Amino acid sequence: MKEFKNILYATDFSESSDYAFQYAFSLARKYDARLLLVHVINEPVDLRGFYVPHISFEKLEEEILQGAQKMMEKFCRTHLGDFKNYEPFILPGIPYDEIIKKADEQQADLIVMGTHGRTGLDHVLFGSTAEKVVRKSNVPVMTIRINEE
Repeated sequence: MKEFKNILYATDFSESSDYAFQYAFSLARKYDARLLLVHVINEPVDLRGFYVPHISFEKLEEEILQGAQKMMEKFCRTHLGDFKNYEPFILPGIPYDEIIKKADEQQADLIVMGTHGRTGLDHVLFGSTAEKVVRKSNVPVMTIRINEE
């Protein structure tokens, strides 16, 4: 069986991501693997040149980054306990693209991520980050769908 040395866990801090974390964390513990926690800040629409009252684009980006960092810190405190073999990453960009790049850069053996299970028009309009990662990644991907019973 394949030994896992680096497991990348992608999160959007949703309930389905939290559910998928259980799998990533279990595998990291079992294989004594380094757990790479990745959250991608979807790049906001560039509003420079448009009138947006009371907030600058740079200030907005800074606040979003600080908020994501606080969420990641809280996530790590809450979920990792005494586990020390991890590294968090907050990345700006297109989620599927940044997840794949980070997996390649960190020589991940596996990507673990949740999927929302969108269907129909919702899936067409929003697409699926998990689906794009599965289709484009050179690294094996484990997708976990939360039971919505």
